[in-house]
Amino acid sequence: MMYYIYHIIGIKVGCTRDLKRRVEQEQGYKKYSILFKSDDISRASKAERYYQKLLSYKIDPDSYEELINKKQYNTMLLNKTSHTTTFKVSKEKLTKQFMLDLIVINDVNGTDIIINEELANWMLKNLKQSQFSNEMFLYNQSLVNAYEFLIENTKLKNENNFDNIRNWAEERGLYKEGDSKTQYIKLQEEAGELARAILKKDKEEVIDAIGDIVVVLTNLAHLEGLKIEDCITAAYNVIKKRQGSMVNGTFVKN
Repeated sequence: MMYYIYHIIGIKVGCTRDLKRRVEQEQGYKKYSILFKSDDISRASKAERYYQKLLSYKIDPDSYEELINKKQYNTMLLNKTSHTTTFKVSKEKLTKQFMLDLIVINDVNGTDIIINEELANWMLKNLKQSQFSNEMFLYNQSLVNAYEFLIENTKLKNENNFDNIRNWAEERGLYKEGDSKTQYIKLQEEAGELARAILKKDKEEVIDAIGDIVVVLTNLAHLEGLKIEDCITAAYNVIKKRQGSMVNGTFVKN
């Protein structure tokens, strides 16, 4: 069994056994690079953290190997049949945090269900009482349907964000009355906001400033007769094969 360390530029470094399912289908990214691969889970887990640190991403609190061990333990809390998944704990323990701590329910009608907050909330709302005990269960196909709906909905949100920004700007006359020069000045203002947020270590302000910068860049590209998606693709095509190393916290190309 092979373990892959993948890199989605600007997003994350992660580890998986199934790139197509985990990265392309579940996370919705088609462009990524493979940084390392090994059939040794311990080596892969160490490599994941090494690259997360090297490329300045947040280091996961649990290593990949620790997460797998947790998943194996979590199977003791579940009883799966071809039609249902039953939770072998008392009703009082069936909380949102309990669902999130499961991380994944493997092989539900052939699908590995990775649990996030939205899905955890859905699971709690759709629990059924067993006729034969006090245990609660979910219908497998309903769980798979909910999971796939959330994945598709997340993809659509990601794909439509730039269109939503352009529609918003069009409705407010930004493209009709604005120009590239004013958007460039706005970009400098937002970059200043980001710098202040970083210095203050204000995470919420950092998120807000980065979002504002993306909005401005989207509008600037449109005013130049371009689409920001094409600009990102062009930039990635340039850097994807670039070799270099980290020097004082900055990537320096060869």
